[in-house]
Amino acid sequence: MNRLALTASLCMVAAIATAGLAEQVDVDKLAAPLRAVGPQNQGQAEAAEAWRELAWAEVEQLPAILAAMDGANPLAINWLRAAADAVAARAVQAGQPLPLEQLETFLQNTKHQPEARVTAYEWIARLDDDAESRLIPQKLNDPSMELRHRAVAMATAKGEAALKAEQKADAVELFAEAFEASRDLEQAKKLAKHLEDLGEKRSLADHFGFVMQWKLVAPFDNVDKKGFDVPYGPESDLAAATYAGKEGEVKWIEHTTEDSLGLVDLNEALARHKGAICYALAEFHSQQDRDCEIRIGCINANKVWLNGELLISNHVYHAGRGMDQYRGVGQLKAGVNRILVKVAQNEQTEQWAQDWQFQLRVCDSLGTAIPNSATNNAK
Repeated sequence: MNRLALTASLCMVAAIATAGLAEQVDVDKLAAPLRAVGPQNQGQAEAAEAWRELAWAEVEQLPAILAAMDGANPLAINWLRAAADAVAARAVQAGQPLPLEQLETFLQNTKHQPEARVTAYEWIARLDDDAESRLIPQKLNDPSMELRHRAVAMATAKGEAALKAEQKADAVELFAEAFEASRDLEQAKKLAKHLEDLGEKRSLADHFGFVMQWKLVAPFDNVDKKGFDVPYGPESDLAAATYAGKEGEVKWIEHTTEDSLGLVDLNEALARHKGAICYALAEFHSQQDRDCEIRIGCINANKVWLNGELLISNHVYHAGRGMDQYRGVGQLKAGVNRILVKVAQNEQTEQWAQDWQFQLRVCDSLGTAIPNSATNNAK
């Protein structure tokens, strides 16, 4: 509730300073400049002026302000969320009731922007002590990752309570349901450990959709980092038997990672190379045409193609790595799809700059794994 407390304090200061009264405002008109804000201070002056008026809207207009977040960009959402908080905080300070029934209706409509629905929930929970136990358990499969995270945490706690009470079957059921719903790595790892301890093995790789089987070919020249945009052989011909590499002819080799989160360590799979590039190829079999996200974690410079279309490109070296670090949106076709990854290593000699690795998964926009219908991810 730190964000709510801060907004409440700002509203109190504003109320003392201006002695203004809430009034009916044209939400659509005032939200337009807020929705138009962009990077590099684009539209900031107009947004600030509109925000000052929108923040004094009547509390009954709170759901309309929240609805204005639908489809907005992240900067606009921040402006509108702050306005909604200002309206709600001022009403609470003045002893006015919030439109809780309308807010709950808004919360339950999953078509609304996730951030707006979370804001609605936070204000409901602030005034209704039973809101968490009444509303959160039903959010296990919610499109809002924040609401889902709360629901998974609650289900996990219930499972732990059942385990403590020696109700093993109930604990397994609760942990399994929470694991399937989890999209947060730490929550999933915790639940997988609980289930393993109870004799119920779960695969994190399968759960998140990590690609485990690859074909690798390396090294190609990246001295002075000049190879990142050089279209070496695999970028134009995946079927060639050999390619001209940095040190002579190179060819594809099979590699299956044993890492629980699909991490491919190229230093181990190949050899330690500096100023070098590796290509990794996987085949992904989809049962239907569908949208997808390719998400990669990579500490090295990288590019990712799906069926020849470049989805991801990051010419950055050793700036950290994390799951879902970079995302690309693409289209899977029914049948065989080919994912090509280019991983570039530079020539830094520091110990912390020796890693040459990546992990990649295929999922939908919510992070739900898309199953690979093939027995093998790469052949």
